[in-house]
Amino acid sequence: MGLLSIIRKNRQKEREMRILFLGLDNAGKTTILKKLNNEDISGISPTLGFNIKTFVHRNYTLNIWDVGGQRTLRPYWRNYFEQTDALVWVVDSSDRLRMEDCKQELHSLLTEDRLAGASLLVFANKQDLPGSMSDSEICDALDLRSIKSHHWTIWACSAVTGANLVTGLDWVVNDVANRLYYSSTSVHRPAREEAVAPPQAAISTAEVFS
Repeated sequence: MGLLSIIRKNRQKEREMRILFLGLDNAGKTTILKKLNNEDISGISPTLGFNIKTFVHRNYTLNIWDVGGQRTLRPYWRNYFEQTDALVWVVDSSDRLRMEDCKQELHSLLTEDRLAGASLLVFANKQDLPGSMSDSEICDALDLRSIKSHHWTIWACSAVTGANLVTGLDWVVNDVANRLYYSSTSVHRPAREEAVAPPQAAISTAEVFS
């Protein structure tokens, strides 16, 4: 039995996933996580370190690490890369002035060996705010189509209304489960052009992994 098969067999017993929430400061990472966990989202302060949430979703135990995005904290992100199954990159869709910074930080993360093969979900957050960039605009701004090292998708969402949060998390769980527990070939998957399709098409794609 190969090493990958042994790892897959052991992890299938555990049915656990480690998910890392990253993004620039004020992107809404903590708010999204609290909304997903049905917690109060009023009065949230900037994360000056990290938060850990553990809950069950689609019969999998998700261990989610939410790490602060202030510039002074970003050098410490690497302390949380170990055994990461999925990276959720949260973007403030209303913050047009920092899109280039957002792009550079994301692409730098994707070169890290300890994140190799991790599923990538980009949450285009704050769609409830006037003038927010669409998921298609953010896809272009972040140059997502150039990503060949990770299986990725992007979802427009709102941490305030909850729009598309569960659907995005469903994609993460399905993609990680398909790679770790059910696939018998490569742990890497190619980037998908359909990842930036309208929500209806993206939902249909996600359902393939159900």
